Amino acid sequence: MLENISEEYQIIGVVVVLAILFLLVVWNHRRNTKKQYNRDKRNFRKNYFKKKKNE
Repeated sequence: MLENISEEYQIIGVVVVLAILFLLVVWNHRRNTKKQYNRDKRNFRKNYFKKKKNE
């Protein structure tokens, strides 16, 4: 399949694919950290008693 494409284009394609994967990982990491920091300072005990009180 890749024999028809020159070696230069194969290298360029690999670099582009790696760049896209890197950007996806960075985007996912930022999204996950935003979710984490929106959890009332990530204090399990306070969150537990707050939820228990509301129920």
